[in-house]
Amino acid sequence: MSHDGITDVPGVLVGHAQDYDAMTGVTVVMTAAGAVGGIDIRGTAAGTRQVDSLSPLHVANTVHAVVLSGGSAFGLSASGGVLRYLEERGVGLDVFYARVPIVPSAIIFDLGIGDATVRPTEEMGYRAVEAASVDERSQGSVGAGCGASVGKLFGTGWAMKGGVGTASESNDKAVVGVLVVVNAFGDILDWETGKILAGTRDPEDPGSLIDTARKIRLGLDRAMPPGQNTTLAVVATNVALAKSEAVKLAQMAQSSLARVISPIHSTFDGDIVFALSVRDPEEPEGEPVRAGINTLALLGERALFRAVKRAITHADGRGVVPSYQDLQT
Repeated sequence: MSHDGITDVPGVLVGHAQDYDAMTGVTVVMTAAGAVGGIDIRGTAAGTRQVDSLSPLHVANTVHAVVLSGGSAFGLSASGGVLRYLEERGVGLDVFYARVPIVPSAIIFDLGIGDATVRPTEEMGYRAVEAASVDERSQGSVGAGCGASVGKLFGTGWAMKGGVGTASESNDKAVVGVLVVVNAFGDILDWETGKILAGTRDPEDPGSLIDTARKIRLGLDRAMPPGQNTTLAVVATNVALAKSEAVKLAQMAQSSLARVISPIHSTFDGDIVFALSVRDPEEPEGEPVRAGINTLALLGERALFRAVKRAITHADGRGVVPSYQDLQT
């Protein structure tokens, strides 16, 4: 049964944990049976842990989970709970003395919303992976998207709510699933119409939106601390890839994001895309599924477009940050 999400890729589970009062949380994409991973980092202030394992030159060839967290650099602690959960179940790289789970992790900045003194912890990470399921279809203000926001040219006071979105696309053999956490400096565009779905609200008319890219072209390029905005995405497929191919898929996905987020990869963003080639735990070892990188990238592009839109349209500002739905009423 298709869920139209990243868990349509066999072997992928998703779990969320969040604190709605503090507006922060954790999302885990688990691939405990094994995945080959790649990464593309376009942000000038990305926050990460264990992403060196995704280099084609690194000795580790298997990814067991990817952790996406709020809390800025403090939120990287959440990955410790995921490692503990996996180690308890014997999942990890065999180093003779122990099994070490390979869990690349990245964070968004959400300290400007909710309670900045409360950040995702190791325990929250454990709860997120413990809840991981093939049936997890929650979107919007859940997990790492709980405190996400977009459109911050004038700061968070004139921003709108971001969140988590997921979608999948397939042909007769290949499946590509996407999960994205949208916490962008720029505006979010409808992939079908090009219109702004969410972004910077007009201080003179808070119910309407300005065009952030246009304002910047006219010279309004505000000074703000770096690293307060990040879009994180995980692109997963059932197609067998080498690490170098996974890196290329992640690179092409970044270019796809540039079509629905404007501006993107700015000096204020820390954008990261992970790509995973996932082994189906239910299938015996045999001839792997094959497809070209360009095919996968274009399937992933459509899934990314829809996932980004869902992150916005499903978001709930909880009375703190206006959401897409709030501006429709």
